[in-house]
Amino acid sequence: MDHRRLSVGTLVSAVSLVELDPAPIAEDAVVDDAADAQSSGQSSPMASTLLKSSSTSTSIGLSGSSHGPIFYLTRIQRYSSYTFTLFSTLHLATTSLIPLAARSVASSESYLLLAREIYQTPLSEPLLVVLPAAAHVASGLALRLLRRKHNLDRYYGEEKPGSGPTSFLSRLRAGWPTVTNISVSGFIFTVSLAAHAFVNRGLPLLVEGDSANVGLAFVAHGFARHPVISYAAYGVLLVAGCGHMVWGWAKWAGLAQGAGWGLERVSGNISVDREARRKRRRRLLMINGAAAVAIGLWAVGGIGIVAKGGLTPGWVGNVYDGLYDKLPLL
Repeated sequence: MDHRRLSVGTLVSAVSLVELDPAPIAEDAVVDDAADAQSSGQSSPMASTLLKSSSTSTSIGLSGSSHGPIFYLTRIQRYSSYTFTLFSTLHLATTSLIPLAARSVASSESYLLLAREIYQTPLSEPLLVVLPAAAHVASGLALRLLRRKHNLDRYYGEEKPGSGPTSFLSRLRAGWPTVTNISVSGFIFTVSLAAHAFVNRGLPLLVEGDSANVGLAFVAHGFARHPVISYAAYGVLLVAGCGHMVWGWAKWAGLAQGAGWGLERVSGNISVDREARRKRRRRLLMINGAAAVAIGLWAVGGIGIVAKGGLTPGWVGNVYDGLYDKLPLL
């Protein structure tokens, strides 16, 4: 009987191992997490072992340091998001919360102009908006390229994809890191944010040489003239932007890892696995709930008040018409 139980247990363990799909191990990311844990005082034998082993591995980093490029790129991506969050919070207040409290576009313009004295000066705009956004996007792309190179070196060695009779798509897909929801929302947010910045900041500078007349009334004018494309564009911007920022902060806080609806077995113990699934689902609901709250806060004033402000009359309205006429998609 004991022999049978041992055989059955061994068979179950073997089946569980077979069901697990192999995935590339992000060694640099693991080492970075261990370094963070040790620096925060939450060191463990595993973290110490990882740090010791990483010091003996070869990596291209700064002189005298055992950290590789992934370590520094991850920190650039992280700290640039901190800076951009300051601008996003201020922009949320002036484009949604204040219009919601004032219940009027005209009454809210003065607060937007006041906020521009903080984040739209020749010094603050590059430091708070342009450089953090560019550094965040550039470091994210560099991380994906570098991790793909590491994966190709680790799993292919000298036999690079394309050396054998493989298809073009397989060569193109080989080695790339997994595309997560944070990555997808980041790509969409980058495109929509660039379009938003061009319409509200770049286009007035190119056409008028100044964007002093462009504010909430300009946005309301665009919604009144082109409602379909305006609602669609702002909807994508809000959903992708808020979702990316909330999930990104959850990642930095260590909450995003393991958040999901996964049903895989964790320990073989039914009660333990059930509790693990509950934690995963609670974490997923918490993060998505926070993203929904952020979207709602931005939409309730931005779309509920500003988008319904209507056309701007007079010569200012004519200036707005001239600006929107320059857009090729309108």
